[in-house]
Amino acid sequence: MATAKVLPFYQRKHKHFGQDYRSTETKYVAREYLASSSRKTSSKSVSQTTTAKAAEEEQTYTVPPFRQREPGEVEEYERRTVNFSRGVAELQQEVHKIRESTKYQIEKLEIQREVKNFMSIQKKVYEELVKGPEFVVNLRSHTVWEKTPVKLLCTVLGHPTPSVKFKDGIVIDRLNKPGKYQVESKYGVHSLTISRSDVGDSAEYTAVAANVHGAASSKASVLVKSEFLLQMINVFFAFLLGVSCQGLASHPGCVPNIRRSKLDITFIETFGVTFGVEGGTVSLTCKMIINPDLANLQPEAMWYRDDHLLRESHWAEMKCGGGEAKLTLPHLNKDDEGLYTLRMWTKAGTAEHSAYLFVKDASPPVAGASGAPMDIKVLQADRDYVLLSWKPPNITTESPITGYFVDRCEVGSDSWVQCNNSPVTLCKYPVHGLSEGHSYHFRVRAMNSAGSSRPSRVSEQVTAMDPTELERQQGVPSAPGQVTATRNTRTSVFLQWEPPKSPNKLLGYYIDASVLGSKTWTTCNNRPYKHTRFVVHGLTPGETYVFRVQAVNVFGLSDESQESLPIFVEAATPSAPYGVSLLYCDGTSMILGWKRPKFCGGSKVTAYYVDQHEASEAQWCEVNVAPVQDRTVENLKEGAFYQFRVKAGNVAGVGLSSEPSEAFHCEAWNMPEPGPCHDLSFCEVRNDSLLIQWKAPVYTGKSAVTGYFVEVSKKGSGQWSAVNEASVAHRYLKVSPLEKGATYEFRVRAANAHGVGKASAVSEPVCVKALPGTKEIHCGVDEDTGDVYLSFEACDILEISKFVWSRSYKEITDSTRVNVVQQGKRSRLIFKSPDKEDLGTYSVYVTETDGISASHVLKEEELQKMLELSYAIRHPVVPLKTELAYEVLEKGRVRFWLQTVKMSSGVSYRFIVNDKEVSSSEGFKMSHSMDTGVIEMIMEHFTKESEGTYTVQIQDGKAKTQSSLVLIGDLFKTALKEADFQRKEYTRKLGPHFQEYLYFQVQEDCTVLLVCKLANVKKETTFHWFKDDEEIIPDVPPNVMSGSCALPIPMVIILKLYVFTCSSASDLVLQCTPEGIRLQCYMKYYTEEMKTHWFHKDSKISSSEKMRIGGTSEMAWMQICEPTDREKGHYTIEIIDAKKSHTRSFDLSGQGKYRGRVVGGLPDVVTIMEKKTLSLTCTVWGDPTPEVTWFKNEQEVISDDHNVISFEGGKFASLTIKAVSSEDSGKYSINVRNKYGGEFVEVTVSVYRPGEEIPEPKLGQMPRAVAPPKASAPPAQAAKSPAPQPQPAPPQNVKSPTPSHGTKSPTPPHGAKSPTPPRSVKSPTPPRRK
Repeated sequence: MATAKVLPFYQRKHKHFGQDYRSTETKYVAREYLASSSRKTSSKSVSQTTTAKAAEEEQTYTVPPFRQREPGEVEEYERRTVNFSRGVAELQQEVHKIRESTKYQIEKLEIQREVKNFMSIQKKVYEELVKGPEFVVNLRSHTVWEKTPVKLLCTVLGHPTPSVKFKDGIVIDRLNKPGKYQVESKYGVHSLTISRSDVGDSAEYTAVAANVHGAASSKASVLVKSEFLLQMINVFFAFLLGVSCQGLASHPGCVPNIRRSKLDITFIETFGVTFGVEGGTVSLTCKMIINPDLANLQPEAMWYRDDHLLRESHWAEMKCGGGEAKLTLPHLNKDDEGLYTLRMWTKAGTAEHSAYLFVKDASPPVAGASGAPMDIKVLQADRDYVLLSWKPPNITTESPITGYFVDRCEVGSDSWVQCNNSPVTLCKYPVHGLSEGHSYHFRVRAMNSAGSSRPSRVSEQVTAMDPTELERQQGVPSAPGQVTATRNTRTSVFLQWEPPKSPNKLLGYYIDASVLGSKTWTTCNNRPYKHTRFVVHGLTPGETYVFRVQAVNVFGLSDESQESLPIFVEAATPSAPYGVSLLYCDGTSMILGWKRPKFCGGSKVTAYYVDQHEASEAQWCEVNVAPVQDRTVENLKEGAFYQFRVKAGNVAGVGLSSEPSEAFHCEAWNMPEPGPCHDLSFCEVRNDSLLIQWKAPVYTGKSAVTGYFVEVSKKGSGQWSAVNEASVAHRYLKVSPLEKGATYEFRVRAANAHGVGKASAVSEPVCVKALPGTKEIHCGVDEDTGDVYLSFEACDILEISKFVWSRSYKEITDSTRVNVVQQGKRSRLIFKSPDKEDLGTYSVYVTETDGISASHVLKEEELQKMLELSYAIRHPVVPLKTELAYEVLEKGRVRFWLQTVKMSSGVSYRFIVNDKEVSSSEGFKMSHSMDTGVIEMIMEHFTKESEGTYTVQIQDGKAKTQSSLVLIGDLFKTALKEADFQRKEYTRKLGPHFQEYLYFQVQEDCTVLLVCKLANVKKETTFHWFKDDEEIIPDVPPNVMSGSCALPIPMVIILKLYVFTCSSASDLVLQCTPEGIRLQCYMKYYTEEMKTHWFHKDSKISSSEKMRIGGTSEMAWMQICEPTDREKGHYTIEIIDAKKSHTRSFDLSGQGKYRGRVVGGLPDVVTIMEKKTLSLTCTVWGDPTPEVTWFKNEQEVISDDHNVISFEGGKFASLTIKAVSSEDSGKYSINVRNKYGGEFVEVTVSVYRPGEEIPEPKLGQMPRAVAPPKASAPPAQAAKSPAPQPQPAPPQNVKSPTPSHGTKSPTPPHGAKSPTPPRSVKSPTPPRRK
């Protein structure tokens, strides 16, 4: 019998009780009050209405019968009675209103008091009932993929409000790992968020809620699966579902890679200049606003001290998260003093803030002791010693440092041992006596007269070990992770493994295989393999294998990974075909289409088997028992609906069936438009494009197919758009641009004259993303053979993969024009005889890969360049540094030579003179130098018969070249004249001759000394002096054996010559030079020893860099460099002889600064094709405006319809030649000139015909030999030239041209050779007097 449940008093009135009891009770009391108030109000209103009606019905006052009044009194009485009645009624209404208001206020206060009392009762009851924490909603377990966020939620009730903490063995503190954990508590709901979880976060998490009345807990498990397992599942589903691995990249478990540089960071609170004390703790904090603020993506905070990046360690704690970056230095030291900078990557670059931290020395252990040493470092470590260095402490008022003590402590112990018995004065110390393989810490103490300082900061841990062994142990990579083996074919296994956590410049991996139970390991690869997946071939079917992997780098091999799970090797059948579609139906038969299996099982698919059934029947029946040769299904019922499924088979057996097709209606096709296209495939998938191919429809309609249209749709959108507006005739199309990473679907329609036909079946989804390491086809030429080829390197390949080359996307089967060579991951398509027939689009794809393919369009320009390079390789040319040239040597011999860039020891050459080969003999001497690359031939006898063409032919290996020199006409005459001169000079020097010709020296006593030097003299040699054909007999006979003869000239003769020279001075002449202007005074003879003075406005001028004074044997001159307005004025030269002075003047008003000249714009050489228009334009300058004249081959050009001359604005001069022809070739020049001077500029124009090679003018191919020096002649002052050439100026670095005492006269130098006079000229030597 059920017992009656007794309700507590607080539930008797209310049916429900919840957290909102306060609002419910208040509403109830208010509702009751309003109901009662409305009832009272309505009753009172009724009574008031009755009273009012009664008052209205009482019109007059009846006088009692005992009292009689006069008619007038009665009337007055009645009037007063009416007025009084009205006043009483109004008073009654006011009183009623006051009563109503008072009653409302009293009732309101009563309601509030009742509600307050009731609420206090409810609160007291609730506090008595609920005290300890209670989990209303418990934690829930989660299983997630690696690098995805996890959020644990729970709801807790209790009074007082309990605090909740989360544990995974230890209490989770989000400050320990900023950004890793985030704990929130709102309205009784508590949450723990783990951002970017990893495998190490897999644990049992506990939420503990506690208050003063007790505690409660809730537990849940979090399992984080490895990303490697996700990749394996992706591969598994790719094989089973026919979905590419790129398509699985959008798996819900994948976390997009968000770049931290996409964040906007704004500092709102920053740290300032901070002061600390050694041994204390300092925190530097920056608060910031991060946009977007994502819990699983916190910015990276980088702390720097004096521009050195800090790492988190025992001395520096770093936290970043929750809009705050914090650096804590828990154990301050003087080493911590410096400029601290917080730098964070943002969208705009970096956000940073800096401030200085000052660290004060702590109180020393002994009064007067110095501070602690700083910056202790380990310079070198070996098996039994460690070399330390440190910096001395900062000393202010303390006594000087007398030495240092070094202490050591072995890692794992707390005892410090002093290493040196006496203080060391240097800041370096080698610590000996260490145990090999043990690790140590070190510290240093400073000593002065007061005692020992506090110890320095402890050094980093250092191990006493041979540096080579230590480097090797530290550099060896860690072991690879888990190895997973999956069946590939009947003799191969597909392996995948996780890379090592510490790769350390990884070179690759070695894979080992072992038959289960044999414990014998065999290496599967001979060299390091760089990828983390590998196919092991050559396994024995029926055996069970295990595998392991080792990583390798330059330091050695890592430890072996864990062994994979055992796998049994057996044959594999292909996966199921997919995409069964109807291509044609004639009423009794159908032609089907399907896509081949994604996984072939390691061997070629050799058979397909088709099953069918009517849509109204459930039983499937076989269409073929033998493998299908075609895709036609016959003996069908017209009007029925059929479904089909297909199986694939290989040598291992028959695979799984495909999914059933749609129900196809067996009805004859008779529409005029084409049927659907089929077998859509994709290749050359890149980040923004792909290429789609298809096959033509089986049913073409009433007319032939004329083109195709391609449609595209983003996966899931359902919206189709046309890719090409105009139809394409070929069955492939490159689609671009596409969105990177997006997944698309395609379909194709064929068109004929009657319209556009049915759409093909929708293609499989394809992700627009290039495979990692994808490369393109490269066109090049083999450096050894000169073959033109197209080369492609695959980023990934299997041993059974093949390269398939196509032209216009049709496989190349004809090998008459090309040859395919494969070597490893590379394949070359070599052209046998490339020409224009080979132009077009070439493509290649690699079988048994995930769509590795590429294409290249071979154009005519590219092929032409490759053919030229091929010809250069097959017919190499020896590069020349200098073409064939000649040089006249002593004895009149002529040297013909050229220089190559480089030369091998097997070089051969021959010289050909006038089409006849010459060999090394008495008349010709040939030689070469491998060091300099010079090949030369010396002709002993150069005569008139030597005129002609000289050629040298060189062969160095396969390379050949030749160079020619034409010596005819004036060029040959010049060479022959020089050879004759050298021959005569040689003959002359066989007997007594002048080594240095006659020159003079002026002595201090004004005596002129005529001097000459002799050579090849004997005792019998005689020497005579002559003046005007009369012999002079000096007082002292010349001594020819001394090699020098001198003749003094008395002073009186010099004075006559001097006076004559000064009186012959000409007027000053102005000459423009590149440096400025020059004033010149010509004389019969001038030397710098003559007394000359220059004046400017009566002020004497001294030689300087601005005003240079000098002269030649024919003139005295003064150079004004870069003249300005300050150099204007009157200039005078004063020449003083023994009797009087001679002056010449010139008024200079700024000439030279404004002479006419070409500023720029004209080239040196112009090459142009016939029928083109040539425009020679330059900018000229001068004041006054110069005159411009154009010349062609030194003949003035007249402006006409063919040659148009223009001069615009006195600045731009141009010569335009319309429709140039070969007759317009030549040397053009422009003469720009005004009254102060001018300039003459030349341009060489070369015109070539269309189709001809562009001529390349080469300067210096036929160098001219230097003509023998001629005697200088005085300048012809009367001669005028249309373009005067500037006179050479003294060099800029010469301060003054005034000669020193040791400088010789500017007469021909002593070593100058004198030309031998012709035979027709008589010797100037007169006969001896008798």
